[in-house]
Amino acid sequence: MNHKLQQSWPMPSAPRPIVILGTGGIVADAHLPAYRKAGFTVAGLYDLDRSRAEALAAQWNVPQAFDTVEEAAAADAVFDIAAPPVAHREILEKLPEGAAVLLQKPMGLDLAAATAIRDICRKRKLTASVNFQLRYSAMMLAIRDAVRQGRLGTLTEIEVRINLATPWHLFPHLKSNKRVEIVSHSIHYLDAIRALVGEPESVFARSFDHPSGELADTRTSMILDYGPTLRCLLSINHQHDFGRRFQEASFRVEGLEGAAIAKLGVLLDYPAGEPDALWLVERGKDWEQVPLAGTWFPDAFIGPMANLQRFAAGEDTVLSTHVEDAWRTMALVEAAYRSGDQSGMSIPRP
Repeated sequence: MNHKLQQSWPMPSAPRPIVILGTGGIVADAHLPAYRKAGFTVAGLYDLDRSRAEALAAQWNVPQAFDTVEEAAAADAVFDIAAPPVAHREILEKLPEGAAVLLQKPMGLDLAAATAIRDICRKRKLTASVNFQLRYSAMMLAIRDAVRQGRLGTLTEIEVRINLATPWHLFPHLKSNKRVEIVSHSIHYLDAIRALVGEPESVFARSFDHPSGELADTRTSMILDYGPTLRCLLSINHQHDFGRRFQEASFRVEGLEGAAIAKLGVLLDYPAGEPDALWLVERGKDWEQVPLAGTWFPDAFIGPMANLQRFAAGEDTVLSTHVEDAWRTMALVEAAYRSGDQSGMSIPRP
């Protein structure tokens, strides 16, 4: 059953040039490699640190490094805002009304910021999407297609298990954040789960700080309530630094008639990573490994841009991670944090 599952997003018939605002590590590691692979033209780069933008432009043969946001915004292009979330509102205010925009995730650091971003996009009539790219990865598109075709039957289980050592030193900007793990990492899984099965009724969550005290939350236990039939949970531990043997990064979806398990390879030995993998099974048959047409990093970064450009051109009827939909992912993140702030049910004592 594994050779007829969607694994990529259709490409726009007439791709527009892209201007990227922000040239941090994610641009060099994912955006630019993905866009080159897709055949997209990157017309220019902008960064507060012009020398960094110039160096990256030279490395990737991008023709221009802009001096100001205003100069970048004047380009006839689709805008990829890869700056930190705290800068998104200011940049959005300077883009031309009606522009097509892709925002790096998260959509702000909390729901208030997400709401402000959504409202700016409404006010300026922006065609805006958020780069929740995991749902566009080959493995997740294939799982979603298998679910859509009914090949797994009625879903009974979704489980995300992360037990590995994340090199937090690569993300020094997170040290000052009051929220880290859910809004920066598990947000991908929450968005991908929403893409599969919609909105949960409620969420129960508890996050735990980095053991050293240098960061806020880096470990999370979470249950999403989808009623009495579908069990949905996340067990996230970024501090298992005892060698590769028992490290794990998996996304399991199980139904009455079949199951799928994806290995999120990029997370293992990040940023070098390991290959992604996807296994599928039908009841009564053997597990089959699905050959994947791409990886989460960088290939999945093609999908959000392709969807945005096709939607802006009228070729797609749905913008999958539209800011209106992304706001709902942020609302789920906010609910998870609020759940963690509340005391659990006390245990009766004799």
